[in-house]
Amino acid sequence: MTWRSGLIDRRGFLRAAGVAFAATLSPRSLMALERADAVYASGFRAADGSFGIATVSERGEIVDRMPLPARAHGMAYSPVSRRAVAFARRPGTFAMAFQPNRSGDPVMITAPDGRHFYGHGAFSPDGHFLYTSENDFDGNRGMIGVYDANDDFARIGEFDALGIGTHDMTVSDDGRTLVVANGGIETHPDFGRTKLNLDRMEPSLVLLDARDGQLIQKHTLPATLRQLSTRHLAIGDKGKIWFAGQWEGARNALPPLVGRVSPGDDIGFVSLPERITDGLANYVGAIAVNRRDGIVGLTSPKGGLAVSLDARTGAVLREERIPDAAGVAPAGHGIAVSSYDGRFNQTRSGVAWDQHIIRLQ
Repeated sequence: MTWRSGLIDRRGFLRAAGVAFAATLSPRSLMALERADAVYASGFRAADGSFGIATVSERGEIVDRMPLPARAHGMAYSPVSRRAVAFARRPGTFAMAFQPNRSGDPVMITAPDGRHFYGHGAFSPDGHFLYTSENDFDGNRGMIGVYDANDDFARIGEFDALGIGTHDMTVSDDGRTLVVANGGIETHPDFGRTKLNLDRMEPSLVLLDARDGQLIQKHTLPATLRQLSTRHLAIGDKGKIWFAGQWEGARNALPPLVGRVSPGDDIGFVSLPERITDGLANYVGAIAVNRRDGIVGLTSPKGGLAVSLDARTGAVLREERIPDAAGVAPAGHGIAVSSYDGRFNQTRSGVAWDQHIIRLQ
């Protein structure tokens, strides 16, 4: 799979959306869509405190928006079915599946009793299945929910994530492997977002067989990094898995925050310059790979920093101070970045973007 194969071509989003969708847009939104080289989606909080999902051009111009009952976190998108899903922020229990061109009614997905979503999920390459990261909070274990996207997202099974604090997850290009970031942090909705086990964390990366959930490989972090919560993932060329962490240990420590692993190999960490690690404030909030350009993008809302790395060597290519830097996704060239304070590629969008963005076109 090439980097472009998961995306629609330059005018594809508008062409796929059709006349009916275009007719619902204001002249300003229609112009933004027609001249867009890329279209993204992200959760947002409006000025009145309400929440929603917006499609937005790379210039930061909002094309369309849909309401949500509460705050979203991550998103998933299938270029085959052209459906997207927005996941509630932990410990939320809803996810909303929708078509960005509004060609069908949204479908609300509810976590089963005793579970909540961790804010992330991914489609199988053919768009048939949706996999979600979930918390079995009374059992203190992470789970991967399996939903049939061809049957109104009916829940058809689940796999043990073989860890706790299961946060981000993704699917290999061939659809055979589920890649899971177990952050290692115990939480329970009775205690809100409180982290209950920072003195005994168990972070790991797990590869599961997508057919039956059987373990393929599990990587635990070394004892010296047991407080590095493995949080977010991105797949690069040749199946290389990139992961980003958030340090829960001493504030004056400078642990490695970014690593990579290929199936069958051991994990390795990227050695970043001390000024970069310090600038990231021990917290990488999002990671993305632009395969065409060979770039890995990182953001830190705590540090107010966006960083681009060479995907081959790990060398820093660019660093940019962006207050509240949040979402990151492949751009036409380089990396697109959003922020909590309403910037999208440095353009003010009039809403507060959430932590993650996905590229639709």
